[in-house]
Amino acid sequence: MPTESDLNLLFALNALLAEGSVAKAAERLGLSESAMSRQLARLRESTGDQLLVRAGRAMVLTPHALALRDRVRELLQDSRAVLQPAGSSVDPRMLRQMFTIRANDGFIEAFAHQLVALAAREAPGVRLRFAPKPDKDVRPLREGLLDLDVGVLGEAGPEVRVQALYRDRFVAVVRQGHPLLAGPDVTAERYAACDHVVTSRHGRTEGPVDDALAAAGLARNVAVVVPSFGTALSIAAATDLVALIPSSYFEHLRERGTLHAFELPLPTRQITVSQMWHPRLDRDPAHRWLRALVREVCPPLDEERG
Repeated sequence: MPTESDLNLLFALNALLAEGSVAKAAERLGLSESAMSRQLARLRESTGDQLLVRAGRAMVLTPHALALRDRVRELLQDSRAVLQPAGSSVDPRMLRQMFTIRANDGFIEAFAHQLVALAAREAPGVRLRFAPKPDKDVRPLREGLLDLDVGVLGEAGPEVRVQALYRDRFVAVVRQGHPLLAGPDVTAERYAACDHVVTSRHGRTEGPVDDALAAAGLARNVAVVVPSFGTALSIAAATDLVALIPSSYFEHLRERGTLHAFELPLPTRQITVSQMWHPRLDRDPAHRWLRALVREVCPPLDEERG
């Protein structure tokens, strides 16, 4: 059965693996460097691995330490959840951990700066890591590699918790002075007649807007496919191609002066963006604080992005 000394050693291991430095780990736990060095010696003896080795002037984690890092973090999260009364709160100022949030570049561009600023005010000891979203696989949530996954409803597995954050829609974006902006209103026919740049992580050339065009007896020419909204906008800014971008992304764009957004001239469905997490973190006070923080920076759920 684990003793109090074993649990303290686990906290020391987590700090060393997270910081990659005896000095920083000591500061994190409020210990002297000599005390943390003794903890490292005990951990090396227990694990049979050096854990931290010198590389020039710095220390680096061994392969075994890297393999342990996420497992140890998850063990401590689970232990905190077990030892905390159900529904208890947490003082964000006392948090000392890193949260990993997976999201596409549309969400990160629109809301990450607000999330980082708010977290810095409420919990200066918290670090945020934004992971790319190459696919919709929920295994990283199950395996504890992610704390939150932000995306569209319907991406989660049956056991994953889902909370809707806000509703969004796509708008068309062209450069200032684009031929579409001259003359009559932008009709579905004029829109379809242009060349288009589309964003797809998997290289797809068609989406809901193509279904709407097909229903009107129209089709568009997709000239370029790119993996990110930022790249699509860069191309639209330098050419006559038309980009398709989430409204929330465009609202927070710093380079809006060189671009012009307009409503699609045909009906398309709104999208609902949600945050998803594994149920083992459902009652964890630190994770509940994180979810509330993400919810706070997003617009009201019943507010359409305009």
